[in-house]
Amino acid sequence: MRRIHDLGGLPAGKVPTEPHPPSAWDRRVDAMDNLLRTGTRHFFITDEHRRAIESLPEAQYFGLRYYERWVLAMRALLVEKGVLTDAEIDARVEAIRARAGKRG
Repeated sequence: MRRIHDLGGLPAGKVPTEPHPPSAWDRRVDAMDNLLRTGTRHFFITDEHRRAIESLPEAQYFGLRYYERWVLAMRALLVEKGVLTDAEIDARVEAIRARAGKRG
């Protein structure tokens, strides 16, 4: 069975191959991923992360940028493994948004 990420042999148009510098946000997501997978944490491994990305619904998979998929995959794995709950993540995101709104 072909999954949504498996595009081998399908018409897809030109693949951009020009190098591009990562954004600050891209770097933060990559750093967060490294912190969650290395050292004493080991909350998930590369194969689990890939599975979580490849399990995204089709609209999300194709509608999100590369590192946006990573964030959703990390969230799903942290919830799946009982490290955090959706409610805890949502509350923290809301607190960060509220704090950021007070600065601007």
